[in-house]
Amino acid sequence: MPNGQATPLSSTAGGPPVSGSVMSPVVAGWARTGAIVTSRRRWLVLIGLLAASVVVVLVSSCFGAARVSGRDLLAALLQLGTAGHIDGAVDETTGAILFQIRLPRVLMGFLVGGTLAIVGATLQALLRNALADPYVLGVSSGAALGVAIAMLLGIGTMLAVVPVLPLWGFAGGVMALMLIYRLAQSRGRLPIHSLLLAGVILNAMLTAVIMFITSIMDPARSAGLMAWLMGSLTVQNWSGLAGIALYVAIGSLVLLHQAPALNLLTQGEDTARSLGIDTERIKQRLYVLTALLTGAVVSVSGMIGFIGMLIPHAVRMAIGSDHRLLMPASACVGGIFLVLSDTVARTAFAPAEIPVGVVTALAGGPFFLYLLLWRKDRMV
Repeated sequence: MPNGQATPLSSTAGGPPVSGSVMSPVVAGWARTGAIVTSRRRWLVLIGLLAASVVVVLVSSCFGAARVSGRDLLAALLQLGTAGHIDGAVDETTGAILFQIRLPRVLMGFLVGGTLAIVGATLQALLRNALADPYVLGVSSGAALGVAIAMLLGIGTMLAVVPVLPLWGFAGGVMALMLIYRLAQSRGRLPIHSLLLAGVILNAMLTAVIMFITSIMDPARSAGLMAWLMGSLTVQNWSGLAGIALYVAIGSLVLLHQAPALNLLTQGEDTARSLGIDTERIKQRLYVLTALLTGAVVSVSGMIGFIGMLIPHAVRMAIGSDHRLLMPASACVGGIFLVLSDTVARTAFAPAEIPVGVVTALAGGPFFLYLLLWRKDRMV
């Protein structure tokens, strides 16, 4: 399989049996002989991407309104690992900048970008459309509406030690998902075209409601809401970051477990069903999971576009369409992309910051046009 070319998925279902399906011996033998990504290649690519992710996270932590040198970063990490008992330790101000502001924000960016990318890869396989992204279900607009209502009602940002706004965003995303299911479901099945149409319609309606709320809010709060809607990776504390990290890790592992099923679904539902896959059950499970993951990250980061659409497609062009490798690789590349975008947002006009969603749109728009105009034959 040459690099830079999207490869058909007619034989990419290698891996463990699909959860919730009956895998016959014939299908199991076909899956074993049909794998297009060797275990060695998969681990080499993933280890390389993980190493690049660590480097990008650490280097990006040095940039901002107050520059931190690489030596200070290493000293601060050593100081953290030895409980502060080293010579030449960094001062408290530098340590506070790194561990209370920079690293939590950078790690949040990596989590959000990786989640949007792996959800985008999943939806592109389910909908068999390379232009699908996490916002196609309208869940992002539902999460944003939940936060907008909370801000309109003047609800505080914290309840005891629990952040309230993400909870409202999560609730809005779940409500949007329920509405989409009621609109799209027909006789116990979930047709793809109905789901897409319901997502587009609901997205437009919820966006209009958000704009209405923005127009009647107090100007100060309205400005804050608009800034959040354009993308914000500000982290209140490490506990909030740990909570979203645990949630994202569990959801992503479940998605990765369904990679063999996604390889089959890209061939069409009839083909997957003939090979023993319970397509309706797999589709419903994955739609719910992708919607919940999208609602969770949107509730803490705002509406950041293009990552879920472009990153999986770019990774697919480079390494092929086997979802056993495509999904974790997309997560790493999506996290790296959003961390770099946020670094540009923090430093381009320092000390002022621009919304990270603006940077991702400016970076992703030209690449999307490139795909659309010059690589139509590669669109899968």
